[in-house]
Amino acid sequence: MSDCLFCKIAAGEIPSSKVYEDALCYAFDDIDPKAPTHFLVIPKQHIPSVAAVDESNSAVVAHCLAVIAKIAREKGMDSFRVVSNTGEQAGQSVFHLHFHVLSGRDMTWPPG
Repeated sequence: MSDCLFCKIAAGEIPSSKVYEDALCYAFDDIDPKAPTHFLVIPKQHIPSVAAVDESNSAVVAHCLAVIAKIAREKGMDSFRVVSNTGEQAGQSVFHLHFHVLSGRDMTWPPG
């Protein structure tokens, strides 16, 4: 999608602090971290949110989750939180599926 911020980041059109990249997904540090470790993992394919996941794109979403586990292992993260906001009321501000991965501090519950 030509006007999507995260599509532009994944394409290298907007600079980011890359954590990981492969053919299907891209991971980068959050510009406004909420924890000592806070990065995002996004599919390169434009998927608006979790609500748009279906049989045609679920494999790339599963790959993103496997990448989260891989990065967490590589960073020595024994404990972490994965968040994906869906819709404005839930706090989604960029309408491209993304997973926040947060670690390095105690997480409270309920969030928000």
